[in-house]
Amino acid sequence: MARSKTSQRWLKEHFDDPYVKMAQRDGYRSRASYKLLEIQEKDRILRPGMTVVDLGAAPGGWSQVTSRVIGDKGTLIASDILEMDSIPDVTFIQGDFTEDDVFAQILDAIGNNPVDLVISDMAPNMSGVRTADQARAMYLCELALDLSARVLKPGGDFLIKIFQGEGFDAYHKQVREMFEKVQMRKPLSSRDRSREQYLLGRGYRGN
Repeated sequence: MARSKTSQRWLKEHFDDPYVKMAQRDGYRSRASYKLLEIQEKDRILRPGMTVVDLGAAPGGWSQVTSRVIGDKGTLIASDILEMDSIPDVTFIQGDFTEDDVFAQILDAIGNNPVDLVISDMAPNMSGVRTADQARAMYLCELALDLSARVLKPGGDFLIKIFQGEGFDAYHKQVREMFEKVQMRKPLSSRDRSREQYLLGRGYRGN
């Protein structure tokens, strides 16, 4: 079957992408690793021995970065609706995060461990209908924030991918109420044409 011009452009962009080439060279599973690495370099959100939850983890780029920093004394619980090849010392839960039973499995895996950081690079499958895609993306953000409110220890941090659009301002306000400091990040490795940004909440105020 002949490829469409759109898919040909995507393939060319993908394989010409310097971050794709860097990921292959450095042994990371995706170019997304460099988004977290850039944020880590600037904000130092990861430290050895931390307990971290990684939402929307597959194929594992962020989990790779995280596990390398927190080390064998740290704890990492990762989840995604897609399969993810195992990473040493990472607990992976496969399933739809929006379903109650999967949400409960993540909470069970965390147990009584105080969580230092929740990270999320989740995004819905895009339909191309901007209003619908934005609503689905914000729903995932709301669920991630709800999980964070349940499991983060006071002073913990929260990093999430978010898209500007309907619901963003209200969500940003909600995060500001929950955390001492809130900042926006747009890593260089995030493609210019992408509307994605990363919202970073520092210093969870607790319930």
